[in-house]
Amino acid sequence: MTKKIKSLILSFCCIISLNSFAQKIKITEGNLDILKSETTINVEFTYDNMAVGKFDKESEYIDKKKGEYNAKEAGRGDRWEKSWVSDRKRNFEPKFIDLFEKTSGMTIKADSKYTLIFHTTTTEPGYNIYVTKKNAEIDATVTIVETANRTKVLAVIDVRNAPGRTFSGDDYASGDRITECYAVAGKKLGKFIK
Repeated sequence: MTKKIKSLILSFCCIISLNSFAQKIKITEGNLDILKSETTINVEFTYDNMAVGKFDKESEYIDKKKGEYNAKEAGRGDRWEKSWVSDRKRNFEPKFIDLFEKTSGMTIKADSKYTLIFHTTTTEPGYNIYVTKKNAEIDATVTIVETANRTKVLAVIDVRNAPGRTFSGDDYASGDRITECYAVAGKKLGKFIK
């Protein structure tokens, strides 16, 4: 067997294996018909009761990481904690919104008739320690409601395994990897809705 054929077979196997870990989006309640004619939507993000990695509570994860970093260098864990929280508004949410707008054709506006609530339920921050890495990943529940009447739920969407990885491989900070999760989720959800 020639080298070209072996390379093609290996490439094909890699593509197949990557697709088996692909993000999954499905409607679990209601439908999205009402959004087909909408040009704007409000978007909100929530992180309540989010599990992180092997921890059921985000606070447990933060306490562990902060303690480890502070033990190595005084104040480092405190800086990490601030970055962990500020990455949401600074990186995750803008990246999601940017790609959601591009793929859905909708503009994000606070006074829109409908609101998309993106609730992150699980975050796997992954890691990259030069010789080995694990990609980040998020799960979320998306609820579409009437902005004026939040009890009127139009649809609930389940987002699973939104992957976060960079092709350059220089994603040593968890925030960079998780930002890519939100980018992928925004892009795929935008396509799914429209």
